[in-house]
Parts: sequence; C-alpha cells; structure tokens
Amino acid sequence: MSEKKDHVADAPGKGKTFLPPLDFSSIVALLYIPAKIKLGLLNDPAKNAPDIDLPQARRLIDLLDLLADRTKGRLEPEEEKFLEFVLSELKMQYLEKTETVKL
Repeated sequence: MSEKKDHVADAPGKGKTFLPPLDFSSIVALLYIPAKIKLGLLNDPAKNAPDIDLPQARRLIDLLDLLADRTKGRLEPEEEKFLEFVLSELKMQYLEKTETVKL
C-alpha cells in the first residue's frame, strides 16, 4: 500500500485537477483542518464564516492524540515531528480559547 498514487485526477466537467499526495500528513490534515475550523481559527468553507464548537474541537484533538498513541514507534521521524507539532499547536490554541471563554 506504499505505492505512490497519481496526483492528478479527472474532475467532472473540469478536466484535470491537482490532488495532494496520499501520505501520513494527509490523514493528519483530515483532523487538523476541521479542528482549526471548530476553534474558530479558520472559516468554515460551507458558511464562509467562523463555526466555533469547542467540544467538537476537543474531540478532534483527542482523535489526533489517539492516532499519535496508536502509531507511536511506527512513524518516520518527520511524520512524528509533524504530528507532535500539530498536536501541541492545537492544544495551545484550545487552551487559549477555553481560557477566553471562561473569563
């Protein structure tokens, strides 16, 4: 399953479109981007506006923590560093948001 996939796909009615590579960072991004949206740090693309939902953000962070625990010792060094960075960033941003909410 480690074979590289073609990064260009047919888009209906639009010809070829670029797709990011299929790798570990793609899996992390599936949880990272929605967490940033639920923290209100990125606009929800469907609404083009913030969509703050701190319990949902916490759940996404917890899922990334679970992924880190389950893959410990089995990642490439750069993958492990990336996951650690993403987790520490999201946890700090979550703490900033929850402290702001409690004031």
